[in-house]
Amino acid sequence: MLTTRFVTGSPIWVDLGTPDLDGAREFYRALFGWEFAPAGPGAGGYGMFTRRGGTVAGGMTIPPEQGGSAWTLYFRSPDAEAAATAVRAGGGSVTVDPVDVLDLGRMALFRDPTGADFGVWQPGANRGLDVVGESGTLCWTELYTPDPVADLSFYDMVFGMEAHTAAGPAGGAYTLLRPSGTGQEPPGDAFGAVVPLAGDPSEAAGGPSWTPYFRVDDLDAVVAEAERSGGKVRRGPSDLADLGRRAKLTDPYGARFAVLCGGRGA
Repeated sequence: MLTTRFVTGSPIWVDLGTPDLDGAREFYRALFGWEFAPAGPGAGGYGMFTRRGGTVAGGMTIPPEQGGSAWTLYFRSPDAEAAATAVRAGGGSVTVDPVDVLDLGRMALFRDPTGADFGVWQPGANRGLDVVGESGTLCWTELYTPDPVADLSFYDMVFGMEAHTAAGPAGGAYTLLRPSGTGQEPPGDAFGAVVPLAGDPSEAAGGPSWTPYFRVDDLDAVVAEAERSGGKVRRGPSDLADLGRRAKLTDPYGARFAVLCGGRGA
């Protein structure tokens, strides 16, 4: 599971782009107990979701003409420019060139060769999320792709990610991802997995993507609250290997995410 021992290639940040930030704030407060604080002048309306005083995500308003509502996952990079060069060399594309974010760090947005969007964060004053792996915070992620082999090669080239095969749901294989050279035996430091897009109808309609998982204490209660608050259930509660029970949701504005309860790291 995720930790805040951020190394190159590990998830370090996640943020929400939404056409209705006020509505999203209320939705995620009801689900996870999050509060929201604007980042202040010069941040372009960007702000931080917090839980018990620790930053757990970012958020901003996205005009409809700039695309639909979505969660974006960022990986740690010591050099955003070098990451952009590697992305292009690996067959991906740069959708937002590396740029400084005040004195907080440097970011860039990319698209992998199969179409999944992601970003990098080169830390400055902001080293990354304050809390992960706990209730109401980012704990896991899955890459849904039509070509797992091509994407595994791409992310290894860009970040040095390592892949390890483990037992998956319904007896199938589950390809775990971890940063390179972390020194632990797999899957102890795995942060996510690569899943064939065609293998999950709940993801196929949305196309290639990184899906963030947030840990919860009561899966059924969170699923019910999501529906009550205007969200939708894309896939009801089910087992996810030995990680616990999960459900896949969509917020009222179309952002797709998942929740996970129990299992390793609980």
